[in-house]
Amino acid sequence: MTRYAATVAYDGSAYRGFQRQPAPTATIQASLEKAIRQVARQATAVLAAGRTDAGVHAAGQVIAFDVEWEHGEDELLRAINSQLPLDIALQALWRKDGFHPRYDALWRQYAYRIATPVTRHPLIARYTWQLSGLSLDLERMNAAAALILGEHDFAAFGTPPQAGSTNTVRRIFLSDWEIELGALGAACRYRIRGTAFLYHMVRRLVGMMTQVGRAVLSVGEFEAILRSRDITRAKALAPANGLILEAVGYAPGIETESTTRAAAPYALAAALEGKR
Repeated sequence: MTRYAATVAYDGSAYRGFQRQPAPTATIQASLEKAIRQVARQATAVLAAGRTDAGVHAAGQVIAFDVEWEHGEDELLRAINSQLPLDIALQALWRKDGFHPRYDALWRQYAYRIATPVTRHPLIARYTWQLSGLSLDLERMNAAAALILGEHDFAAFGTPPQAGSTNTVRRIFLSDWEIELGALGAACRYRIRGTAFLYHMVRRLVGMMTQVGRAVLSVGEFEAILRSRDITRAKALAPANGLILEAVGYAPGIETESTTRAAAPYALAAALEGKR
């Protein structure tokens, strides 16, 4: 058996999340395993860097699997993609003995997009939370976003994804909002990078920061919720469709194209921090 690693992009709209569930529930993992089985004529379990929720998308999910394959990596990538549905596709594939996409990961990066058009726009509905007719104060939202940088207990914003775990402490390296201009108009884009994330953590953070941007909450009240560790106080949960797993970071030698692109602003921030 040879271990292969791959980056995967997918539109999660039609799936009940990444993790395999009893048939006939549609999941990303089940679709990948079926395609690999059809190509290699072998059953294999796909490992992933993270289990995205139902409706969440990915541009840089990282997976690994073991198969016997007599041809090259490019041939395996093309063969698997030919068996996958149109809303899932491998972006790169390579051999990597001993690699584990979850345990070897140094960080994960997500992006969330919100649009505030006068009327909702059908062409952005799958990938953007539309708050039609509302206005958001990005300065206030960035003030809230800055509060979560560093290591904190995020029990107010999520629960541990592993059964039996009580660890809700996470370290965040990047957290900011900016305006993103696209062909279909402007959107507010939030980016967050951290060692790992709790279940629903990013969506709760976005939901509560949106409350700050609408002046429903003050920045101080947002901070008080973070410090409280009380998940019942973080009631606003942003919908899944605006969330994308952009990249997963690894040590040199395991980096993917999406990792390199995502790491660029983090490397700049680290360099600036070193000069202080």
